Amino acid sequence: MVPVLHNAKLSRWILSVVVVFVAAVIAVLVARGWSARGGGSDAPATRADYRIKDVRLSEETKRGSRWRLDAAHAESFEKQGRTVLKQVTIHIEEPDATWTVTGDEGELQQPSRDVELRGNVVLVSSEGFRLETTRLFWQASEQRAWTDDPVTITRDGAVVRGQGLNAHVADRITSVKGRVRAVFEAAEQTRKARPRSSESAERPRTGG
Repeated sequence: MVPVLHNAKLSRWILSVVVVFVAAVIAVLVARGWSARGGGSDAPATRADYRIKDVRLSEETKRGSRWRLDAAHAESFEKQGRTVLKQVTIHIEEPDATWTVTGDEGELQQPSRDVELRGNVVLVSSEGFRLETTRLFWQASEQRAWTDDPVTITRDGAVVRGQGLNAHVADRITSVKGRVRAVFEAAEQTRKARPRSSESAERPRTGG
């Protein structure tokens, strides 16, 4: 049985992260274009056609939300139609919540707008939600985030582990795939505390 999490916020968070990532890549490509007009870039020897160090981008939207993206560097591969950002951190602030996503690499396939985050991918929200995996894909045509790698989801003392995840933005449904293991820390702590309480209640009285 596949656990289904009716968590609209998770799918919305992932979508927001993808939007920020795509916007950052577009900014990188625009910067590349301006540099090319100005006589080329000072790119080191690399397989990439273009490389930018210390990417720092931020924006405030009309809705009052803000986002910031930091990356060690960005690389563009024109023939392959993809752009890669290394050591990525995305921080998003909205009136009702904030969340941060980190990963070793993020890649955008330019024609399809598909995105892949890979390597120590962690999403943390101000509401206590945490998602951990090694790769997270975004399929733009289906508005779907997914992974077949192990995932760990933590919130409100509950820990859910599974082999893969599907998040559909339109349906606002997230499902954990594979053999799923759920641990409820609050319940476990209560169960462990009960024997101590019984022992205390049955202890014989002394004196008087």
